[in-house]
Amino acid sequence: MNTEELRGVLEEAGLSPYQADAYVTLLDLGSASATALAEASEVPDPRIYDVLRALEAEGLVETYQEGSLHARASDPDLVVGDLVARARRLEAATEEIESRWSEPPKETNRVGIVRRFESLFDRARTAIGEANYRIQLSVSPEEFRTLRGDLVEAVDREVDVRLAIHTRSAEGTELPTTEELAGACTEARHRPLPTPFVVLVDRSRSFFAPHPDSTNQYGVLVDDRTHTYVFHWFFATCLWEVWEPLHSERPSEPPMTYVDVRECLRAIEPAVEGGWEVLVTVSGFQTATGEACELSGRVVAVEYSATAAETEEPSIARYAGRATLVVDTGEGSVSVGGWGSTIEDVEATRIVLEAID
Repeated sequence: MNTEELRGVLEEAGLSPYQADAYVTLLDLGSASATALAEASEVPDPRIYDVLRALEAEGLVETYQEGSLHARASDPDLVVGDLVARARRLEAATEEIESRWSEPPKETNRVGIVRRFESLFDRARTAIGEANYRIQLSVSPEEFRTLRGDLVEAVDREVDVRLAIHTRSAEGTELPTTEELAGACTEARHRPLPTPFVVLVDRSRSFFAPHPDSTNQYGVLVDDRTHTYVFHWFFATCLWEVWEPLHSERPSEPPMTYVDVRECLRAIEPAVEGGWEVLVTVSGFQTATGEACELSGRVVAVEYSATAAETEEPSIARYAGRATLVVDTGEGSVSVGGWGSTIEDVEATRIVLEAID
């Protein structure tokens, strides 16, 4: 650092231009009379005494009489310590600026935009750690491995985890192994195409970023059921239903848990139509009041746009039509729907198929 730069830094630290000039000159001279210091620096003779008194008040110089007023630089620990403290505050301010720049605006809006994928990823990871009953995510193998520990904890909390792994090729040589997938998801599927980063949590929070090859890079954070519902159908129709299972930990016999009423209806419709006794336990919310509820009983009817005779090819009715099951609790019949239910009595968040007799 040259002399001019050093003076500039000292001025930024609070010294006046004359004080910074006099102090740097005195550092070079070691000690000098006031007159000699004025001659060696750019401080005018009439001002040198005031400048020295100000520097002495700051603890930067010591003055003494030796025929005339002399000065020498004090131990530099004081000024060095002050500069170090200022540097730390500036560094902290820099980090805070970067953090606020990357975070979504702190407004009452339920939708935010972030500029850095890392910010979106960290927020999605936090939401995964807070999930209560459902996680849907579309991630690369590397992203899955980063999130694996969080997903294992979610599965341990009995959260239904649907994992869509995307790769750039059909071979998917970098796909996670069965051992890696075990315990980290309820079911996993493979999409051999570049795919956006998507995480949906508990039907209310969603996180979206375009795939890495996209020309536009940004992240969308949503804390809203209606907008998350849109992302849910994108996930279901584009990232899930049309791809073959890669790994599954779903049981093949009751008790079996469903977090999607349509999947439950597809499974039980033949038994209900055939007159079998289908027993379920439903957890969810009363649509009229929003209060949490739980009920158990026998399924006495299903109202479902798709039919048991439907082919393996998914139809639009499977996604867009009504899907309702009617449960006889012994005290009356209760209609149960899925996400976004309005005409049913209960919006189910979890349905446990207890038995088919």
